[in-house]
Amino acid sequence: MFRSINHCCKASTFLILGLFCLALPSVAEQPAKPTPTFDITTLTDQLQSPWSLAFLPSGDILIAEKVGALRLFDGKTLSAPIAGVPQALVRSQGGFQDLVLHPDYEKNGWVYLSFAWGERSANGTRLVRGRIKQGAFVDQEVLFTAEPLKNTPVHYGARLAFLPDNTLVMAVGDGFDFRESAQKTDSLLGKFVRLNDDGSIPKDNPFFTKKDYHPAIYSLGHRNPQGVAYDPVRQQLFANEHGPQGGDEINILAPGKNYGWPIITYGRDYSGASITPFTEYEGMEQPLVNWTPSIAPSSLVVYNADLFPAFKGDLLSSALKAKEVRWVQMQGEKPVAEVSLFGELNARIRAVYVGSEGALYLLTDGDKGSLLKVTPTVKAP
Repeated sequence: MFRSINHCCKASTFLILGLFCLALPSVAEQPAKPTPTFDITTLTDQLQSPWSLAFLPSGDILIAEKVGALRLFDGKTLSAPIAGVPQALVRSQGGFQDLVLHPDYEKNGWVYLSFAWGERSANGTRLVRGRIKQGAFVDQEVLFTAEPLKNTPVHYGARLAFLPDNTLVMAVGDGFDFRESAQKTDSLLGKFVRLNDDGSIPKDNPFFTKKDYHPAIYSLGHRNPQGVAYDPVRQQLFANEHGPQGGDEINILAPGKNYGWPIITYGRDYSGASITPFTEYEGMEQPLVNWTPSIAPSSLVVYNADLFPAFKGDLLSSALKAKEVRWVQMQGEKPVAEVSLFGELNARIRAVYVGSEGALYLLTDGDKGSLLKVTPTVKAP
């Protein structure tokens, strides 16, 4: 189903000083860049809780639905669910989650899938890889399961990103009821892990030889990270994560760093109670961006294409609660302004992607989810 709408986006602009808590380093106030106008085309509105997608070299789009299905979209038709997929724990926030292709996909065909695995009383974030052949997910290999397992069906993290050396980082959430585990060095809850492409643990991980540390840990002190993106221009890894009531963040991830949860946060518990008296603590990183109140960030990309020159070098974060894509305008490594995009859709946006042609692709959340394509408005001659 195709539906094209011209949007002269009614963007909301936020100057950076209004976004940062006073304890954060001050940033020079900058005017926001002008917002482009968009054409938004609905490619399909027949998705069941879509969570992620991957662009195949054939031109097809592979889509993961949280309900435990993989489907192909060829530009016109949405396939039936692909056969042979692994069994996921489809409950609450659990199910199929992120998809990425191996950097050498055209040679090896590997597709990486993260998902909630196990049962109600014992479950966790699992990573598998396989190949798509003749409508089936074949040659499957279980690469990694985050431990310890937990008894909550929430806060899986699960976003994936390959680094230039073909290692893979995977977010692992804190399981909600186990937030103290984000600081436990023998637990993978509340961490980013770094793996080789076959699921083994790289020997140059920051804690590989350190006593009482799990060797897979890349960074610690996270709550529920759902966006991660490597920027080849800055050669930096960016990630966003859900805070509690407030305290959503974007961070620059670096190996071995501690991002503070739950010892430091700018958020409060959902009851309104204080989680911690600290917003800063020695040895813990401050967020690059702090969103209070919460926007519920759900994915992250760095825009380095040419189709939208205004976005060049900036961060785009989809948001569920705020029903938007938040455009974080950067000056070097510093955020200087923010703009809310696509609020007129009135849709919880699960993920934002950049296609090879530079267009934006949006996945909207829910039982009747959609895949949308965003291109610049074509001006009449």
